[in-house]
Amino acid sequence: MRKLFSALSLLAIGSLFATNEEATRPNIIIIMCDDLGYADVGFNGSSDIRTPHLDKLAEEGIHCTSGYVPHPFCGPSRMGMMTGRYPHSFGTPFNLPAASRGYKKYNKLGIPTNEVLLSKMLQNNGYYTGLVGKWHLGVTPDYHPNVRGFDDFYGFLGGGHSYFPKVYQAKYNAAKARGTKKIFDYLLPLEHNGEQVQETEYLTDGLSREACRFIKEASQKEDPFFLFLAYNAPHSPLEAKEEDKAQFLNITDENRRTIAGMIFAVDRGVGRIVDTLEKTKKADNTLIVFLSDNGGKVEYGSNNHPLRGSKGDTLEGGYRVPFFFHWPAGFSQARKYPHPVSSLDFYPTFAALAGGEIPADKKLAGKNLLPFLESGKNARPGEMIYTLRHRMSKGDRSHHQVGGRRDQWKSYYDLDGWKLYNVQIDPGEKNNLAEKHPKILQQLVTEMSEWAQTHSTPQWFDDPAQEKRWHDQELPFYDKTFTLEPTHPQ
Repeated sequence: MRKLFSALSLLAIGSLFATNEEATRPNIIIIMCDDLGYADVGFNGSSDIRTPHLDKLAEEGIHCTSGYVPHPFCGPSRMGMMTGRYPHSFGTPFNLPAASRGYKKYNKLGIPTNEVLLSKMLQNNGYYTGLVGKWHLGVTPDYHPNVRGFDDFYGFLGGGHSYFPKVYQAKYNAAKARGTKKIFDYLLPLEHNGEQVQETEYLTDGLSREACRFIKEASQKEDPFFLFLAYNAPHSPLEAKEEDKAQFLNITDENRRTIAGMIFAVDRGVGRIVDTLEKTKKADNTLIVFLSDNGGKVEYGSNNHPLRGSKGDTLEGGYRVPFFFHWPAGFSQARKYPHPVSSLDFYPTFAALAGGEIPADKKLAGKNLLPFLESGKNARPGEMIYTLRHRMSKGDRSHHQVGGRRDQWKSYYDLDGWKLYNVQIDPGEKNNLAEKHPKILQQLVTEMSEWAQTHSTPQWFDDPAQEKRWHDQELPFYDKTFTLEPTHPQ
């Protein structure tokens, strides 16, 4: 039989959610885009890219207008989401370098195996689990998705991939024929549970197909399922099908038109997934969460309006992302939710839905959002959401970019010093209120300093030269960052 919540959990769920169904544990799907801009989707205000399937889900669900991820680029952001912890707390604030770069020391690493991932927690609590798409959390057998909590994996292990099979397969075969030992990760064959496969469709369409396959197979099982659909789009290389680009002839900028075509393919895939859920009678009791791993890359054609900044920044545009929850059987009404939420919240929220136990030694940074999404109340009044990026330089200008949001207030740091914004009314971070509210800024900086003291030394870097700079310059020198005095090297 399908597993039911405990009696206590049933009572709690019954008081939180309106449903005519038996109070069974919901299926859970995370749909994540890569480098999707805040205004690259219709439900967040895009005027030039049409995303009808996503828009419908957002309109019918809980549209979170202040949704954040823990880091402004992909690897650490995903590591935070999967562990429920800030990546800095266990030494993973940098992307794992591509295996083709040959940094053997780093390529042997991944999220520490003592970290129970979100997928493993759900698997341990009876969920059938699948990952389709991008991994980027370790390429060796110890870190493979199939041993980190995923029963089924279809996709690629690295940080990105090319989109057209005939093109990347030809390049891969040519490299092998030349005897190339380190072939660029983006050209490697996809795999299914450790076995190489020959994909035949445009990458986004292929991943949508496999997501539908997983749902169909999972729907035949008694237990609920968890699917992490990690699209590569619209991450570079900018490659869209011509027929998808043709949907946006009104866009004159070539990069923007290509990005639009790539996002259109994602939206088409989401439509296929919803259709599959309906055909398998799983639509009502499936929670769909949609977001991006970080902000859009503006120089490649993404749009983060009205936010300032781009992928990699700790300005709002770097880590505030499109974000919604959709669960017909769970939420009594659709709403816009303006309060800050984070992908760090998934771990405790999904644990509550699964009726499962969180590992005793797990120090989670997120919140169980269930009662707050339903009530519309702030899940973390007076509490901060943080982000920090290490900027490594060959000279003496290595520094950190820092962002922290508490309620309406946002503190931001770069080489020009600390600034304070009211992002509730100024999401574009145009009006620096540091001089007007110095005590508030000091409170935020002090709290962020305390958070930074919990960080661990990075386990890997982008390259060995960066690691050398870290040690030579005696980073992270947080004492110079978390002060309102101008003590940082200029």
